[in-house]
Amino acid sequence: MRTFKDNAGRTWTVSVDVDAIRRVRTALQVNLASAELAQVLERLLSDPVLLCDVLFVVCKPEADKLGVSDVDFGRAMAGDAIEAGTLALLEELANFTPNPRDRARVKRLLQAMQQLAERTRDAAETRLEREIEKALSATTATSGPSSGSSPGSSASIPVP
Repeated sequence: MRTFKDNAGRTWTVSVDVDAIRRVRTALQVNLASAELAQVLERLLSDPVLLCDVLFVVCKPEADKLGVSDVDFGRAMAGDAIEAGTLALLEELANFTPNPRDRARVKRLLQAMQQLAERTRDAAETRLEREIEKALSATTATSGPSSGSSPGSSASIPVP
């Protein structure tokens, strides 16, 4: 079992077992035990709202005990909390896989997806930095050099 903290400071336990998979499948029509796990993971990783819904359903027995609704849970999920919840869910999914060879394959898949996500973030960051540099260069080029003189204040301009 893995844990993560939401932005309200609550610690959640993520445990993926047959009951959790059944709850997610029933509530959200997402099959965490699908043979097409790569597509399911891609869908979850590209949709943080769905991912948080899955996390809530996985954690629902704990949420019920704490009196936390899906709305309350969602309000406490942003930024680092989503990242931590994602990692907990992915590790639990890998550990759920019954066959050791399949488990190793799922772990490799998760590792590859995380590497791809990091490369995508790096590429996006590089593109953004280039665009910012272009915009700054264009602004500097069009505004020209600043002169040291400026018009006098309105108090020093004679009024006819």
